[in-house]
Amino acid sequence: MSRRAEVFADRQAAGRALAERLRAAPILSVPSESPTSEGLVVLGLARGGVPVARVVADALDASLDALVVRKLGAPGQPEYAMGALAAGQVVVNDDVPRRLGVSPEEFQRVVDREEAIRAEREHRYRGGAGQVALAGRIVILVDDGMATGSTMAVALRAVGAAGAAAVVIAVPTAPDDVIRRFTADPAVDEVICVSSPEPFHAVGLSYRDFQQVGDDEVTRCLQVR
Repeated sequence: MSRRAEVFADRQAAGRALAERLRAAPILSVPSESPTSEGLVVLGLARGGVPVARVVADALDASLDALVVRKLGAPGQPEYAMGALAAGQVVVNDDVPRRLGVSPEEFQRVVDREEAIRAEREHRYRGGAGQVALAGRIVILVDDGMATGSTMAVALRAVGAAGAAAVVIAVPTAPDDVIRRFTADPAVDEVICVSSPEPFHAVGLSYRDFQQVGDDEVTRCLQVR
């Protein structure tokens, strides 16, 4: 059986719908004396999640930053993901490197290369400004949608390592099984999803306009306030 799901005009419309749901989230209504009330931080997963996150951050009067997640492609097979990294945190896809015959040294070379790209892009997106501090704050991880959740899993690990006091995963669209998996994760305080099509085929099907987001747009989103 299939059920009707919401289709967003574009990422800005998705951000407005997401912000409306977030305003009602119990975790964002903490008392002012709470140690987690030093200010919200919205992290947009670059690149597609950043325009959504910009709208959310403006609506919630929160700080905004970008988080770049890089796939760790196998040597000679760059489309075959051995894992991913974000902000120095590495997640390996089960025993994929071993099954592909990738040595620890080869794997580390891939990690070093992708970490250098990640750091350079985040620095460029911020215009040379420093990373927004996450320690002791409520962090809202925003993407334009989740399909498998693998990218979000790496982002979750990264913000946990940075000392976030609480983490909210917020996306306009995602399949039910991925939502359930993150809801059951003790590292996640709340999951907000506007639309969960069944059956779920692709994130882009929840948008009328799902054009690729470029580096310039990410930079603009981080600079405009």
